[in-house]
Amino acid sequence: MAVFTPLDDAQVAAFLERYDVGSLVSLAGVPAGTENSTFFVTTDRRELVLTLFEQGDKAELPFFVSLLDFLDDHRLPVPGPVHDREGIALHSLAGKPALLFPRLPGAYPKHPNLNQCQALGDALGRMHRVSQHFTGHRPNPRDVYWLQAMHTQVLSYISSDDQMLMKDEVDRYQEAFSDAVLPQGAIHGDLFRDNTLYDGDQLGGLIDFYNGCTGDLLFDLAIVINDWATDADGRINAERHDVLLGAYLAQRPLTPAERELWPTMLCMTALRYWLSRLLVVYVDPPAHDLTPHDPEHFRIILKRRIAEGALPLPEPAA
Repeated sequence: MAVFTPLDDAQVAAFLERYDVGSLVSLAGVPAGTENSTFFVTTDRRELVLTLFEQGDKAELPFFVSLLDFLDDHRLPVPGPVHDREGIALHSLAGKPALLFPRLPGAYPKHPNLNQCQALGDALGRMHRVSQHFTGHRPNPRDVYWLQAMHTQVLSYISSDDQMLMKDEVDRYQEAFSDAVLPQGAIHGDLFRDNTLYDGDQLGGLIDFYNGCTGDLLFDLAIVINDWATDADGRINAERHDVLLGAYLAQRPLTPAERELWPTMLCMTALRYWLSRLLVVYVDPPAHDLTPHDPEHFRIILKRRIAEGALPLPEPAA
C-alpha cells in the first residue's frame, strides 16, 4: 500500500475548507505509487486526488506547480493543481507538503494499442512544442553528467563484461553530447505507460511529473520509445514506433542534430534506467518497503539498441 502517511476524514475535511471544491464525501488511499502518499477524494461536487510528498527536495515543488499550471493553461492533458480561494496551490497537511488535483479519467494501458500510441505521440509532440516557451528551470537530474558521476557506484555489483559496457557507453555519451546543441524545453522525464491515463483509446491525462525538468526534448522522446514501443525481449516494435513517432513528428519535427543523435539518445536513456535501478537495488534502497524494479530489463534494451540501432524515423502523420 503506497500510503505512507495515513489521513482520516476529519483531517481532509478541514483541509478542503480552504478550497472551493465542496464538502468531503469519501476518502480512499491509492495503492499505486512508490514515493508519495496518494488519496482519492470525493466531494459533493467533484472527484479529486490528494498527494502528500514524502521524498525529494521540497524546495523544487513550486517548479512542478508552475509547470503543470503552464501546461494546463495550454490545454495539454495534465492535472493542473487546484488552487485555493487565495490562489495558492501548495499547502501542508500532516506535516507534509500537499497538492490537490482534479481526478482525470481512465487507467494506464499495460499493452498499448496503436490508437493509444498515436494519442500519446500527438500529446507529447504538442507538449514539447509549447514547453519550449516555459520560463521555469530545473536541470535534468539524470543527464549525461549524472551518468558519469554515478555509474562508478554500481560497478562492483555487476559482471566484468557489464562494467566494461557501462564505462564504454558513458564515455561515448560524453563525447556525443558534450558539444551538441539540441532543442530544450520542459520535459516529463519519466513518461512510462503507467504515468498515463486512458479511457479506452482516449488519452485522459499525463500524470506524475515529479521527474519533470528542463532539458533535451529528445531525451523525453527516447524514454517514451524505450517503453511504449519496445517488446519484452528489448526489440523495438516497428508498428508502435512508427505510429507514435509519426504523430509526434506531425506536431514537432526533429532538427538535423536530433536526427543524428537519435540512436545514441535511445541508448543513453536505456542506460539511465539500468543505472538508476541498479542504484536502488544495491546502493540506495527505497525508504519504504517496496519491491524495486528489475534493472535487467533495461540492460537488455541497451544491448539491443547498441546491436540493432534505431529504426528509420517515419514520415509525420497527416
